[in-house]
Amino acid sequence: MATLSYIKDYPRPQFVRREWVNLNGEWSFRFDDDNVGEKAKWAEGFEGTHKIQVPFTYETKASGIGIEEFHPQVWYGRSVMIPKEAEGKRVILHFQAVDYVAKVWVNGSRVGRHQGGYAAFSFDITSYVTFGAENRIAVKAEDSSSCTQPRGKQRWTRDNFECFYVQTTGIWQTVWLEYVEEQRLDSLKITPDVDRSSVRFDYEVNGAEAGGDLRLEAIVTLKGKPVKRVGLAIDRPCLTVEVDLVHEANGPWKKSLWAPAHPNLYDVEFVLYSGERVVDRVFSYFGMRKISIENGKVLLNNVPLYQRLILDQGYWTDSHLTPPSEEALIEDIDKILEMGYNGVRKHMKIEDARFLYWCDVKGVLVWSEMAATFEFHDRAVDTFTTEWLEIVRQQYNHPSIITWVPFNESWGIPAVLRDKRQQKFTEGIYHLTKAIDPHRPVITNDGWEHTVSDILTLHDYVETGEDFAARYGDLEAILSRKTTCNRWKYALAEGYEYQGQPIMITEFGGIAFRSDAGWGYGRQVATEAEFLERFEGLTRAIRGIDAICGYCYTQVADVQQEINGLLTEDRKPKLPIERIREINLN
Repeated sequence: MATLSYIKDYPRPQFVRREWVNLNGEWSFRFDDDNVGEKAKWAEGFEGTHKIQVPFTYETKASGIGIEEFHPQVWYGRSVMIPKEAEGKRVILHFQAVDYVAKVWVNGSRVGRHQGGYAAFSFDITSYVTFGAENRIAVKAEDSSSCTQPRGKQRWTRDNFECFYVQTTGIWQTVWLEYVEEQRLDSLKITPDVDRSSVRFDYEVNGAEAGGDLRLEAIVTLKGKPVKRVGLAIDRPCLTVEVDLVHEANGPWKKSLWAPAHPNLYDVEFVLYSGERVVDRVFSYFGMRKISIENGKVLLNNVPLYQRLILDQGYWTDSHLTPPSEEALIEDIDKILEMGYNGVRKHMKIEDARFLYWCDVKGVLVWSEMAATFEFHDRAVDTFTTEWLEIVRQQYNHPSIITWVPFNESWGIPAVLRDKRQQKFTEGIYHLTKAIDPHRPVITNDGWEHTVSDILTLHDYVETGEDFAARYGDLEAILSRKTTCNRWKYALAEGYEYQGQPIMITEFGGIAFRSDAGWGYGRQVATEAEFLERFEGLTRAIRGIDAICGYCYTQVADVQQEINGLLTEDRKPKLPIERIREINLN
């Protein structure tokens, strides 16, 4: 059941204002390979050579262009009517994601710049607009083939190779406007405390210094029933309030927790008053849930949690990284649940917030994983750190996210096995992440060569269950670095010892049917029976080792040349879903 705050296609479902303007749709577009647009003052107006359907990038069919070759600079333009009745309010222009550097102008005046292809950002454009008139927005997106920028699975060569796909350049998530008061709620951090039956709200209020008898009220409900109403006077920009949630909303003094089997969500409405006048109203929600680690197990709400995850790269045939629709996101989640998985590892991609919303609603566990750089350099340290911390803050409130994964398979830290600088980088990211969010596990290098890490995760594409059982029958040898965890990588970097962390197999399988069109892991199979025999053998072998407390199968769906999904790229099941479910659950 959707939350009370839900608005279809609303791009920021954790922080909802009812009035907004969607700027997706047709924009003027042109390439700027010679990088002349700024000098030629295209920001004041340019003639597009193409029409593009935002938020789909020019590389995709859904954009209406479908040119896959790389172009380092591209321009977007469109006019927007700012109504006269909005005068007196602030006009905020939001971008959910632009890859990689975005420069924005309004009516020829530059209003801001943002770097980072996966984090959302916004600009206050009030000083640049004319109310009651058409206003011209211009966006220049700059991309590169640099491996010092976080790029995830985006190729940096002319053609696709191995598991790297067509690049994503420019606007690839929703662009939108909202009109707000000067005094308003700017951000909100929600922290549940299951053990104390309480929730903490950390607020940032814009314009608090101006005074004006400001007060903020929070109204908490559960399934439409009132739970708590609390208020506080606003005398500074940053404030915190803790709310006791012991209540009778669902039975006598019962805590309604969030978990896959019962993803209970509390609705909350925040109302900001200046005197008796409402100056802002924001809707949100939260889940009461706790993730912890104890005695080598991951616990959800103080109960051991066995994680049945599936790798999800979030690509679509005609739209690549951009979801073709909100319905497509829901369809993916429903199919994942139908196949007996209780979570996803979002691989090398920061996903659309609407996906996380529906995982919150439907009870899907999520590992949020940063897009990697592929070169270790001071510049890469800077770009990675800045964007990763933006993302942790932006995704913090989603109860479905239970694990942070900043690094994967030593990508961007290729010498982390022995190199002290690269090891210290991973330690720094670990501790910075914990400074923002001490409540979720952090995995510093998913797959192998761990430094400090809350969970020890291993990747192994061994082909049969028998071979897996033989390799992992002596886990002590792997954990003590006497042998590798697969054929070539150690579980821990040099100088680090196993500290009793939970152990999970977070990539395995990757089985592909026989085809010349692409690849999978290991030998391709010819028949459905052969596929299922291998799939079942591997799954049961992993589940047969008591010390392993979860797994992540590769993967949900095919992606371009990588054809090892349980679904085709257009989401057709390759095998009976009920059989996959039976293997996962029995």
